[in-house]
Amino acid sequence: MTSMKQKSMRPGPSEITYKNMKFLIMDRPTDATIPVLLEELRKRNVKDVVRVCEPTYSTELLETEGIRVLDWAFDDGFPPPAKIVDDWFDLLRTRFRDYPDSFIAVHCVAGLGRAPVLVALALIELGMKYEDAVELIRQKRRGAINAKQLQYLEKYRPKSRLKIRNGHKQCVIQ
Repeated sequence: MTSMKQKSMRPGPSEITYKNMKFLIMDRPTDATIPVLLEELRKRNVKDVVRVCEPTYSTELLETEGIRVLDWAFDDGFPPPAKIVDDWFDLLRTRFRDYPDSFIAVHCVAGLGRAPVLVALALIELGMKYEDAVELIRQKRRGAINAKQLQYLEKYRPKSRLKIRNGHKQCVIQ
């Protein structure tokens, strides 16, 4: 009974909007909940769902609706590997340039660790202090981001990967 109670206490999808970017942080859907979730995704013009946990549901219905599911799983409780961070920023630049009114949905199992960390990285790249990014996310998803992930965000230094100047993407040599 405890697991049923815990499951029902998870927050629904949480919108995080900052500057020109909109995110939907959520817990992992199931094959049974995909039809309901699809309505939420349609309302927000979601084009991409980033799945950072192991696949446990069919993506067929989402893909039929033109929603791409990106599988970028990484270990629970840990920060994302550099390759996933790079892919994340590539996605954000492209998606919000091509569809500025869309949201990007991102989920892990409970929507409290891996998914919020990716959104926090975007907020930091957009100029927010890490403490403010974490606070904003925790206002919507209580208990989000564990101590190890918080330490990673504290040490993370933005590299201007999402800055746009004069309507053009800023060139950054890395």
